[in-house]
This record gives sequence, structure tokens and C-alpha cells, in this order.
Amino acid sequence: MKKAITGTVVSLAMLGLASVASAAEGQQTYQQACFACHGTGAAGAPKLEKSAWADRLSKGKETLYNHALNGFNAMPAKGGRADLSDADVKAAVDYMLSEVQ
Repeated sequence: MKKAITGTVVSLAMLGLASVASAAEGQQTYQQACFACHGTGAAGAPKLEKSAWADRLSKGKETLYNHALNGFNAMPAKGGRADLSDADVKAAVDYMLSEVQ
């Protein structure tokens, strides 16, 4: 019984660490790949301001993932960074959403 509880606690701790790592990776990806447009508003990209994201948030996270992965309007797929994994792009979207919610 004690072993099962210990294993559960370790698993939960690992999930927490993965979440922190993902947030840090998302912020790093944002800084490296997304900031040039989303930090400045270049090419009409919405800046990380709550007012710019209200309508976008209502479309849901899956739609935002789809736009980031496949491109939308002037934004190319993966922000023009084909070297990024889908997980990297989603982590960046998650970071951006955490900043505007």
C-alpha cells in the first residue's frame, strides 16, 4: 500500500515538473519564433494583450492550435518555423493563452 502511494506521489510530481517544463519551453518558443510578430503586431498579428485575444479565445484552443500549426491569414504554418515540432508550437500557444487570459 505504501509503495502504491509513493508511486502515485512520484507520478504526480513528475506531471507537475512536465507542466513547468512545458510552460518554460512554450515561453522560449514564443520568444524565438512568435515574438517578432506577436510582440510587435507585425503583419496584423495580435499582440499579447487581452483585448486583442477576446474574440480568438472564444473560438477555442483547438482552433488556435490549428491556426498556429497550419497557418492563418498572413501567418505561415508554425510561424514560418518548419523545424518546430507540433508540441513546441502547442506549448507556445499555451504560453500565449496564459498571458492573455
